[in-house]
Amino acid sequence: MFYRILLMMLYATGLRRAELAHLKVSDVDRERMVIHVKGGKGRKDRDVMLSPKLLDELQRYFSGLRQQPERWLFPGNRWHTGKMPITTKVIWAACRQAATRAGLGDEIHPHTLRHCFATHLLESGTDLRTIQLLLGHRDLEETALYLHLTNPRLSATTSPLDQLKLAAFLAQDDE
Repeated sequence: MFYRILLMMLYATGLRRAELAHLKVSDVDRERMVIHVKGGKGRKDRDVMLSPKLLDELQRYFSGLRQQPERWLFPGNRWHTGKMPITTKVIWAACRQAATRAGLGDEIHPHTLRHCFATHLLESGTDLRTIQLLLGHRDLEETALYLHLTNPRLSATTSPLDQLKLAAFLAQDDE
């Protein structure tokens, strides 16, 4: 269950491994349904969405713990009661184990879930600027390079030429 919640967090928020490992209990804002990411890459703070499904899973996970975390959302040590947060290696291990169990090979890593988060947002119609803010990218170019267009999205895109009413213009050219 622990590895599962870590992977759900990565996919649902687009967080980097270090950002996830260093989340505090106080970073989860249930009122606004956001997670505050403090000191992300480049020491930048940002908010990401808190999915209602993710909140339900977090509550279910924490209800099963022997002791509720006080400071770190995911405290270290075997019983999740340590004074320090989990390490990024724990998150890496969660991803590796899940990829192996699913038969996905060695190419899957925690950053893959961040990439999937961004790609699926793009495919569902979220604009690039919003994705940039959620990922914590400084430049829009960084986000644009990070994402790729899938074939269904590319073929479903209408050319601006197809939106022009050319019939009248074409008739004039034929004369």
